[in-house]
Amino acid sequence: METHTLALPAVDLVYDVRGPLPTADGRPVLVLIGQPMDASGFAALAGLLPDRTVITYDPRGLGRSVRKDGRTDFTPEDHAADLHALVTELGIGPVEVFGSSGGAVTGLAWVAAYPQDVRILVAHEPPLNPVLPDAEAADRARLGFAEAYEAKGMGAGMAQFIAMTSWVGEFTDEYFAQPPADPAAFGLPTEDDGDRSDPLLSRRSWAVSDHDPDIAALQAAPTRVVVAVGEETGNTYTGRTAVALAAKLGQEATVFPSHHGGFLDGTFGYPGKPAEFAARLKEILTP
Repeated sequence: METHTLALPAVDLVYDVRGPLPTADGRPVLVLIGQPMDASGFAALAGLLPDRTVITYDPRGLGRSVRKDGRTDFTPEDHAADLHALVTELGIGPVEVFGSSGGAVTGLAWVAAYPQDVRILVAHEPPLNPVLPDAEAADRARLGFAEAYEAKGMGAGMAQFIAMTSWVGEFTDEYFAQPPADPAAFGLPTEDDGDRSDPLLSRRSWAVSDHDPDIAALQAAPTRVVVAVGEETGNTYTGRTAVALAAKLGQEATVFPSHHGGFLDGTFGYPGKPAEFAARLKEILTP
């Protein structure tokens, strides 16, 4: 693996390349993108794709990619522009893309804005409030974990986030009638460390879950867009957003092994099934 930095006006974008450029077999480069997860979360998946040249990166303001624009918010459009600049600089388009969670949202914005960059996008469980029938309730549920974080810190915010993302079905009065989630019940800290900069729990990433995909642009693009959902995710929040987006694109969500983080090994908490996940991704990407 080789690590490089692309100096852009707004960020010094750090990315990793596994394999040769140009590719040895003529296949497109595979780009793995997450958000708010940085490149470290893709180590297991990339290691299971030894036959591909794989690029991972740290999105603007996350991990090793230091911002220079003075901002603290995260938007799919900014991340898409950064990826377009990277692909253009390396001269590797069109690429194949696997996007996870907020990275899937970035992928959708990337294809809509720069369709010539991407041959195929696998968008795995993008958190998109606007595609849901209960979008206003989803916004309210999101506000709940943000306010818990702002009031009491990481433990309280993460506990409420877990409560939201594990809720089955639409966000009803029953959901909002529940008492605040107890961080101790999830093994989370109950003390407040005073930090309020977390990109997941603060309002800094609301542009991600507020993103309303440009369905017409996605359908008009030469890119093949595959919306994916974990077999264990069920009818929880990101399962519902994946199924709803797929329906808007005139397709059914493609089922992948495991859960929202199904490509993760045990390094980052609850492990998925990375070997099975990689095999499914290879199947989808096979021409």
